[in-house]
Amino acid sequence: MHPHIEKLYISARKSSRLIIGLMSGTSLDGLDVALCKVTGAGTNTQINVLHFTTVEYDQDYKNKIKQVFAKRECDLELVTLLHPWVGKLHGTMVSKCLQTWKVNASDIDVIASHGQTIYHCPKTQHNHPDFDNGTLQIGDSDQIAVTTGITTIGDFRQKHIAAGAEGAPLAVYGDYLYFSSADETRILLNMGGIANLTFLPKSGAMRDVFSSDIGPGNTIMDAYVQQYFSPLHYDDNANIAKSGKVNADLLKALCNNAFFNLSMPKTTGPEVFNLAYLQRAQQKSNTLNLNHEDVLATLNTFTARVIANAINECAQNNSVVYASGGGIHNPLLMAQLKELCPSIKAFKNTDDLGINPDAKEAVLFAILANECLAAEQQSLSNHTQGIAGITMGKVSFPD
Repeated sequence: MHPHIEKLYISARKSSRLIIGLMSGTSLDGLDVALCKVTGAGTNTQINVLHFTTVEYDQDYKNKIKQVFAKRECDLELVTLLHPWVGKLHGTMVSKCLQTWKVNASDIDVIASHGQTIYHCPKTQHNHPDFDNGTLQIGDSDQIAVTTGITTIGDFRQKHIAAGAEGAPLAVYGDYLYFSSADETRILLNMGGIANLTFLPKSGAMRDVFSSDIGPGNTIMDAYVQQYFSPLHYDDNANIAKSGKVNADLLKALCNNAFFNLSMPKTTGPEVFNLAYLQRAQQKSNTLNLNHEDVLATLNTFTARVIANAINECAQNNSVVYASGGGIHNPLLMAQLKELCPSIKAFKNTDDLGINPDAKEAVLFAILANECLAAEQQSLSNHTQGIAGITMGKVSFPD
């Protein structure tokens, strides 16, 4: 037996494993690194986050990724070069985190890497009848493994597509395994660049559990701030949006998209919801001369309304929302959600469930890696997406 296979076998049989979860989202703010002690598997999964940090990306990283990010046409040579470059950079970041935490790389069972999404194209978005769903994440897991000396599991979304689904969202698996409750119906709301939710009925029935993208979270707001309020990267504390007024005509145009009429589960990305989408909405609503503060106020309300509509669509009596992602730091957005969702019993953060809301997505991929290593097959249909008993993740050895 190859030593690497033997080590994986030993890891799979352990009662608990040390797994580093990595998440780099569409906001491009940094690499989330979560060192997790994962005990058990399946519905018996227990998580203890030992360390968490976000390693901020410098402007060079952001500039390089933005040249290919969510662009239908881009430099293929640059994409090819970025794939190993991002992987090596992420590996270096992990090694520095381990040094800071005084943790030996040899003690880590595996790294779980999401990679950096640069293009997401479900069949509902692209116009190629000969093709099905597609998604592309760069950040080669071989580079991470070689750089850190730690076996790395990555490229999770491709199996989701191979099994007939859309590659996103993957939150249904980790959310169900870790956050389900027999005592209350929960909606796990993640507000990153794109917002998504997982519906967890207190019945615990797998057939009723689903995850779905909702629409834009912070992606258009952040892009707008970066374009017109540089050097700011986002609207801190929603101060800019609070100083503006919502424009009803622009809001109506923004909300007029076929995606919002699709049944959940569904998926989308910044390939659709971006500054070009905003500009088209402004053209249609004759609001191109609107001041920047009013645009941001309207974008904030647009995001709140889209999220609230999805929550209200699936909420049951006394449902509790547990929020995570960058959107939780936007007080205007959170206030609007509470106002627009009167049937929700309470809005809380995943801190109340024992997981730092900023770390949740990185922890999710640690859970997926743990399932790849140690779990019996689960069957989650996610309603119409037809997922049953799939194992996600490709294994990269360090030598």
